[in-house]
Amino acid sequence: MKQILFAGVIGLFLTLVGTPLLIKLLARKGYGQYIRDDGPREHASKRGTPTMGGIAFILATVAAYFLAKGITGYLDPDIDAGPTFSGLLVLGLMVGMGLVGFLDDYIKIVKRRSLGLRAKAKMAGQLIVGIGFAVLSLQFADNRGNTPASTKLSFITDFGWTIGPVLFVVWALFMILAMSNGVNLTDGLDGLATGASVLVFGAYTFIGVWQFQESCANALTLTNPGACYEVRDPLDLAVVASALMGSCLGFLWWNTSPAKIFMGDTGSLALGGVLAGLAICSRTELLMAILGGLFVLITMSVVIQVGSFRLTGKRVFRMAPLQHHFELKGWSEVLVVVRFWIIQGICVIVGLGLFYAGWAADK
Repeated sequence: MKQILFAGVIGLFLTLVGTPLLIKLLARKGYGQYIRDDGPREHASKRGTPTMGGIAFILATVAAYFLAKGITGYLDPDIDAGPTFSGLLVLGLMVGMGLVGFLDDYIKIVKRRSLGLRAKAKMAGQLIVGIGFAVLSLQFADNRGNTPASTKLSFITDFGWTIGPVLFVVWALFMILAMSNGVNLTDGLDGLATGASVLVFGAYTFIGVWQFQESCANALTLTNPGACYEVRDPLDLAVVASALMGSCLGFLWWNTSPAKIFMGDTGSLALGGVLAGLAICSRTELLMAILGGLFVLITMSVVIQVGSFRLTGKRVFRMAPLQHHFELKGWSEVLVVVRFWIIQGICVIVGLGLFYAGWAADK
């Protein structure tokens, strides 16, 4: 449990202190945000704001994870404080997706255009990272035979028939791409995606701790063995989630309105990837659609807008993604962000309520 606390506090400290240093570095190099001309007029003032800020919380998360391991092991040499395969795979997925986003951001800045990597190149990068994660997550079984991921679909826990490794890779790719694009679409207002992500990472910190306490590995000491969880490394997933929560919270200090730095695709692709990784490795894949409800809602607004325009020639919203629709209706940016955070908070509460209800129903 100490690792969870250390990871969160270290991540928070590193981004609070490190992000302004990154801002100065990016500003000195002229790595500023490109703003679309067809966006809300109020966003024109954001042109030139340093971007690629995702570098800050990616590095802080990785550092917080390993520092928490090292500090815990030093304070109590008798415990096994080392990294786990689940934790390393989820962090690797975050770093890999962040690298794809970094290349996209860098090309945008150098070429001074809204289009970074070509669509095929960007998709290829995401596929390589996603397939690597999916394949490796079915390896490294523990002494109970549990691998970081399962070939069964999951909601609160695994359910139904196994879908096999090939279909699992396809399913994992869908989740990774869907969440990455969802966070990317949400990252349109100052602090919106960052604050929403903090709430989801807080939920996964709780889920990891709960799954550890109710692990099937402890079935002999549980009051309700029938409601246990077969998750390979739940406590370490909580450490990763806590490091992310702290790092994103510290980044939010500088990313909230008026933002001094944007996360860019570097950050949004990394956050989407790591959210999918946490869901897959904690066996809560379908629950992610509820816990990350704001990302789903905003993604669906784009699907509806594009589908409606292609089928009828009419737009449902004044502008998509959804947050810009409300801006054009006269809501201030801060009002949209705070209200959307409230929506995300409700989604997290509902998701955790369902998670607990699933455990209680098996008692």
